Amino acid sequence: MRKSNHIAAAGGGMDADQLLRQLVADGLLSEERRRLWAAVTDAKAQKKHVLAQLAEREWPDERAPGQVLTLETLTEWLAAKSGLPYMRVDPLSIDVPKVTSIMTYPYAARFNILPVKVSADEVTIATADPWQREWEKELAHILQRPIKRVIANPLDIERFLLEFYSLARSVRGAQGAQSGNADKAQNLEQLIELGRRGELEANDQHIVSVVDWLLQYAMEQRASDIHLEPRRERGNVRFRIDGVLHQVYEIPAAIMGAVSSRIKILARMDVAEKRRPQDGRLKTRGASGREVEFRVSSMPTVFGEKIVLRIFNPDALVKDAAALGFNRREAELWQRMISAQNGIVLVTGPTGSGKTTTLYTSLKQLATSEVNVSTVEDPIELVEPAFNQMQVQRNIDLTFATGIRTLLRQDPDIIMVGEIRDLETAEMAVQAAQTGHLVLSTLHTNDAASAVIRLLDLGLPAYLIKSSLVGVLAQRLVRTLCPHCKEEHEPEPAEWEALVHPWKAPPPARVYRPVGCLECRGTGYRGRAGIYELLSMSPAIRELVRADADLAAIRKQAYKEGLRPMRLSGAQKVADGITTAEEVLRVTPPPLDA
Repeated sequence: MRKSNHIAAAGGGMDADQLLRQLVADGLLSEERRRLWAAVTDAKAQKKHVLAQLAEREWPDERAPGQVLTLETLTEWLAAKSGLPYMRVDPLSIDVPKVTSIMTYPYAARFNILPVKVSADEVTIATADPWQREWEKELAHILQRPIKRVIANPLDIERFLLEFYSLARSVRGAQGAQSGNADKAQNLEQLIELGRRGELEANDQHIVSVVDWLLQYAMEQRASDIHLEPRRERGNVRFRIDGVLHQVYEIPAAIMGAVSSRIKILARMDVAEKRRPQDGRLKTRGASGREVEFRVSSMPTVFGEKIVLRIFNPDALVKDAAALGFNRREAELWQRMISAQNGIVLVTGPTGSGKTTTLYTSLKQLATSEVNVSTVEDPIELVEPAFNQMQVQRNIDLTFATGIRTLLRQDPDIIMVGEIRDLETAEMAVQAAQTGHLVLSTLHTNDAASAVIRLLDLGLPAYLIKSSLVGVLAQRLVRTLCPHCKEEHEPEPAEWEALVHPWKAPPPARVYRPVGCLECRGTGYRGRAGIYELLSMSPAIRELVRADADLAAIRKQAYKEGLRPMRLSGAQKVADGITTAEEVLRVTPPPLDA
């Protein structure tokens, strides 16, 4: 493999001055900038990597007008210059216990190298200094395997080196504490007591470190949920990112129990009770310093308690209609619905379809200083200072219906009901709507028109639905294509036909498909967007609402009045290059022939 020795220093490693000269020679840096660097910077006096120092200055990339020299750009250039592969470190794809077992932290830190993959055939090591090779032969001899070197961002190496070894050290420390406790048990009674305590103290410093890392790591990786799944020997930690679960870490079973207990303590749950499901919530601060809430749910399984943490990001509430995925017509219609002086507005869709984000975002927009916004929820998904929020508590007979009854005495303007599940709740929501209040709530139905039938099935009289229902929003979330790697291609006729049937919309000239890159972890998708179906209760549709209402007739009338089904909404996003036909077909219900 060819390498450029003219950047290497005499004793190995990189020569900063020669590296800058080479950047000038390759057209990335101007000579004036190089001289300015030499005049004001003593690179040897700073411990930070020379590329990191250079990236901090945000100097222009002379090859690309309007762009700056980022650390990734400089690292990719260094990889090409040294003839080594470039690697963007994806922490979710690294087996942390395995890579941290092949060398000690002091050794890795001494040479600023990061093990990223271990197999029977070779060990892959990331470095930011391709000409520092003092460690390579020594390590290959110790491991009895060849070393494959790759170039990675120096700040990533520094960060993950600390994170991976700190996590591994905490897990090993917890295992040591477990072994130490077992050694102290001299008789059967002590062993039984040790088992009753969960073998490890939930407040052990090592366990605290593992849980802190877990919460911060999930937020950094844009996870919406954390799953802790106990197994016979080891427990799984998985993150849900963009609707898909990713394996993150494996933890020994005894440590998994202590981690679960620590989370239950933080969430103010009953740590001693492991036989019945429980719910709780906890708060922590993200990297930006903002408070982030987690809703915690425990469930007993054959190998212990399964814990799921739902992450609620407060930044989700500041989205506008465009950021939620509405087009201009949908945004105007939705704004008109939620601006009604009174009536019921429903949001429908399955669990995980974004109903909470839509409702909270809309409520926050409505919650001005002139109005009183009150909610009754089960559970309270996100604490918001602009609302007056009430938690359903069935053990003291505080249900949705009794909650609405209470709110009506609190002089509300806008009421949000977490979900209409039964006739009593539906009747109280109608009473609130007919006494001059705007009521927002959710239902679990496949599409917008089905919400009318669902209310009838609950036992609500048709005349009350006619007089109180303002409109229905049905929604789903689709994964959006990664902007860094999506690839243009011609639409597949069969796929497009399935998407727009029976509306016969012509296919676009081009669409995009997922490819997979480091930015999206090889999935081809990054982030999610909503697709919507809005049903406005027009006079003609109200006439169709009766005890024996025909769902097909309501849908067809809505189509005549301009309702755009979710699949057509998704088709527009496919044509705009936001997502794929396959993704829209995956999440939307099949249509009724128009």
